[in-house]
Amino acid sequence: GEATISTDGQAELTQLATALKQIAGEIPSDINWVLQIDGFTDKRPISTPQFPSNWELSADRAIAVAKFLISQGIDPARLVPAGFGENRPIDPGNTPEAYAKNRRIEFRLTDG
Repeated sequence: GEATISTDGQAELTQLATALKQIAGEIPSDINWVLQIDGFTDKRPISTPQFPSNWELSADRAIAVAKFLISQGIDPARLVPAGFGENRPIDPGNTPEAYAKNRRIEFRLTDG
């Protein structure tokens, strides 16, 4: 039920930002690209004052990642955070392992 980025996650995102800055320099200027940041939750419902639903939690996770990438020098106009809540699970199971797999962030480099 959190949208904070762990220390390990910050290290991974720092590496991603470095790679993204390098890639961005190689993409022709006439190509309008964005990095879509998709946030997901597991299927257990959440209802807190901060996160009234899984949708808000997943969106806040994606926004937290976008803000971190911006702090690493990524142009905010190139980032599109989106929340999918519990929709689109990669594991339909009801185990702690399945829940962990479904709580994730996915990245998609696409046209803007």
